[in-house]
Amino acid sequence: MKTLAFFNNKGGVGKTSLVYHLAWMYKNLGLRVLAADYDPQANLTSMFIEEDRLEELWPEGNRDDTVFGAIRPLLRGEGDIRNPHIEEIDENIGLLVGDLGLSEFEDDLSSQWPECLDGKPRAFRVLSAFYRIIRAAAHKCEADVVLIDVGPNLGAINRAALIAAEHVVIPLAPDIYSLQGLANLGPTLKRWRGEWKKRLQERPADLEIELPTGEMDPVGYVVMQHAVRLDRPVKAYAKWMARIPGKYRTAVLDQSPDGAPPAVSEDPECLAELKHFRSLMPMAMEAHKPMFRLKPADGAIGAHVKAVTNCGRDFESLAKKIAARCGLTLEEGLGQTNLFA
Repeated sequence: MKTLAFFNNKGGVGKTSLVYHLAWMYKNLGLRVLAADYDPQANLTSMFIEEDRLEELWPEGNRDDTVFGAIRPLLRGEGDIRNPHIEEIDENIGLLVGDLGLSEFEDDLSSQWPECLDGKPRAFRVLSAFYRIIRAAAHKCEADVVLIDVGPNLGAINRAALIAAEHVVIPLAPDIYSLQGLANLGPTLKRWRGEWKKRLQERPADLEIELPTGEMDPVGYVVMQHAVRLDRPVKAYAKWMARIPGKYRTAVLDQSPDGAPPAVSEDPECLAELKHFRSLMPMAMEAHKPMFRLKPADGAIGAHVKAVTNCGRDFESLAKKIAARCGLTLEEGLGQTNLFA
């Protein structure tokens, strides 16, 4: 099993949409997928689940079938994490349901971070809660890959979610805000990685729980939602696109500049340049399905038919590239041929 987090402290770059579509694409490619919604805004959950079902999952009072419900006993000092509920989205896609109440966990995660350095057992239980929920759920549904969605910030919730991940994919928009986000994100990942390793050295000898290694290995970046004209980025985006490869190397990979960086289109660290699919996304949201599964009955007619096909091709290529870098084995012969199954 592989765990991948999708992270950028700049919001609005299409991160949650990326996780959602890759979950469906990996299912199409023969994998058993677990999606973990660790964003307190629960946007990934709202993409997967219709409102009637959400009302059942988010009742007044206890919400035992969400990620917050799974950690509530630990948060209240009543025990350890609860066996997590897995919401079945489709055959071979399961979801750890998000919850707006997850924000209540922020303070505890923050206060327990320094307590790990003193070898406090509860501190390690709290900091590893997200990881252990994922492990328990992945074991239950025999997941091949876990895709973790987090919010756009550098807070304690994201730190706990990121140390649960073996790999990190960074979605970017071609703008100044994403470049600044990279400047903040790269050093933060490096610091979290180092700080967690120090804490692992203070693990109590009698603590009988599995802890994450906190690898957070950067897989690469995805340029999201850029506009194109004649198969090239429009001028407003081209300026920022040209600066992404260099900033990624210095901020995320901690590499010193060595000559001019490559263009995004030739950068091996760039996993994909996903175009803005414009009206396909509203259709997909309405139909509660990925863009590459839209049919004429959903409104995908005329020029949309070609756009749906191109979208499927783009996400398939991206999924395969990520899989290759993370050591995921895909079933041969699957992909574009079964998008509409």
